[in-house]
Amino acid sequence: MEIKYHPGKANVVADALSRKPRGTLAFLTSIDPYLLKELEKLQIEVVLPGESAGLAALQISSSIIDKIKEGQQKDPELAKLSQKVEEGYTPEFTLKEGVLRFRARLCVPKIDKLREELLKESHKSTLSTHPGSTKMYRNLKSLYWWPGIKKDIAEFVAHCLTCENVKTEHQKPGGLLQPLPIPVWKWGSYYRGFYCGFAWNSKEA
Repeated sequence: MEIKYHPGKANVVADALSRKPRGTLAFLTSIDPYLLKELEKLQIEVVLPGESAGLAALQISSSIIDKIKEGQQKDPELAKLSQKVEEGYTPEFTLKEGVLRFRARLCVPKIDKLREELLKESHKSTLSTHPGSTKMYRNLKSLYWWPGIKKDIAEFVAHCLTCENVKTEHQKPGGLLQPLPIPVWKWGSYYRGFYCGFAWNSKEA
């Protein structure tokens, strides 16, 4: 076998093949029905702007924003904050498209199922790979906010069985057992490398 180096300018055939329209999403979705079914399972809708253009666009819509918006209306504390925002009393909170935000972060209402869904998505999904509490907090705090979010994240990670099973030991291994030497006298023992002997007189006892 002989390995030869081809510079980028000479690699014309590979560049030409990679630029063919057969690799576009519009071409794949128009031929492969299996790919369309898999995209529907992921709730991804493929929109073809036009057959002449030969382009495709992906529109991904998440239902989490709608759930947060509905939950904010049921949460009395967030409802009061929304009224204060409309009156202009809270500059840190804003209303954007009817959703209350704290410093551009979504305010998650006090609904256990909704918060647990967010925690599971950011910790146990295939893209998250079980991050620690610190990394998980950094990922979530850029998008969501609720009182005590850091404490909830730490408790959620502490109760994860997968993280407990794969937790690494940071201590030095103990090694083999080292038996203590045999004492010289009765009632004697070794304590931290020093021999301590106790005399016993049966007559005085």
